[in-house]
Amino acid sequence: MIGRTIAEMHTGDHAEITRVVDAQVIASFVEAVGDHNPVHSDPAYAATTPFKEPIAPGIFTAGLISAVIGTTLPGPGAIYLSQSLKFLKPVLFGDRITARAEVVEVLPERNRLRLKTVCTNQNGEDVLTGEAWVMPSKTAVVYDERARATNGARDADTMLACLPWLWPARAMAFWGGLGLALLGQTSRRS
Repeated sequence: MIGRTIAEMHTGDHAEITRVVDAQVIASFVEAVGDHNPVHSDPAYAATTPFKEPIAPGIFTAGLISAVIGTTLPGPGAIYLSQSLKFLKPVLFGDRITARAEVVEVLPERNRLRLKTVCTNQNGEDVLTGEAWVMPSKTAVVYDERARATNGARDADTMLACLPWLWPARAMAFWGGLGLALLGQTSRRS
């Protein structure tokens, strides 16, 4: 992924991602954010609503826009400043959602972009619309997530290798600290 600077952005530039919404992804999202509204997770309850089945949280759908901004337009290093949202249709499990962001205004003097944002379902129907303000990175950011994943695995391996030494190191720090404290009290008495 390469994050673009304001100088590289032009009105009409756009990017999109597509994701299929499934029950497991929504369950993970609901658990992560704590939105345990039964309309998202309980088919029996959802059957009593106007939707007749569970729906994805609106913010999950909006998160797909964040993914476009953070990975592609303008990409890594971008700071999301604001987002207006209008939820138009429910997103059902199994829907194929395409999130799209398009540059509608470039303010180079303020390092700001105004984006038109929209999510559509597999039928071409808008399910969410809005507008975002974004601050691109001042320098191009090249981010290789595969390398990051490899480094993360290496960091985890290093941590696992150090675990057997963790308790002895903590014990030594405790006893060393206690010894210094006792020495401090002894020297104050003298």
